[in-house]
Amino acid sequence: MHTNRPATLRKTDEGRTISVVGDIYRFLATGDETNGKYAIWEAIVPPGGGPPPHVHSREEEAFYILEGEITIQIGEQRIVATQGMFANMPVGTPHSFKNESSLPAKMLISVSPAGLEHMFFEIGAAVPQGATTVPLPTKAEIEKLLKIAPQYGIEIKLPHHDLRASGSKNLPNNRCVEGYALTANRFDCESRRDSPTGILAASNLTRTSS
Repeated sequence: MHTNRPATLRKTDEGRTISVVGDIYRFLATGDETNGKYAIWEAIVPPGGGPPPHVHSREEEAFYILEGEITIQIGEQRIVATQGMFANMPVGTPHSFKNESSLPAKMLISVSPAGLEHMFFEIGAAVPQGATTVPLPTKAEIEKLLKIAPQYGIEIKLPHHDLRASGSKNLPNNRCVEGYALTANRFDCESRRDSPTGILAASNLTRTSS
C-alpha cells in the first residue's frame, strides 16, 4: 500500500528530548509520524526513578530494557527486568516501574495507539539533545502531572486515593497516605508516617514501617 508519509530516521542523539518528573524521554516516533498507530521513545530512568502505579484506559504500553535493570510491577507480580527483556501492558492493566538499582537504566517505551506522548509534551520540560541527567522534579511539575494525567485516560492509583476525577486535590500535603510518605521529589517513604519535610512527588511507592 502506497503512503505519502516519509520514513522516520533518528540518529543516536536525535529526537525531541524532554524531562518528565526526573526521567529523560527522547522521542523516536510520535503519532504525527506513524499516522496515529503508535509512539515510541527512549527513556533514561535514574536510580529511584519511575512512575507510581497507574492504569491506561486508551493504549497498550510496552517496555524493552536496553541497559541496566527496571523493576516492573504488574498487578501483584513483581519482575526485575534486565537488558533484553520485554513487557507489554494491555489496556486496563495496573502497573508501574521503578529503577531500584544504583545505576541509571535505559529502555524503550511504546504506546499503541499513539496520543499519550502529548501528555508528556504538555507536562515535560525541554532539555538538550544528548542529555543524560536532569534536576529532580519540583512539586509543581508533579502536581501538574497528577492534574493532567486523567485528561489522557490515565488513572494514577495511590493507596486509597482515586485521581481519575479529582486530579491532585485530595492528596495530603507533606504526609503519608496510609503508610506511604511524600518525600523529597519521590514517592519514597521515610521511616515514619508523618514527614514535615516531605514534598509531593509522582514517582515510586515504598512501604513505610508502622
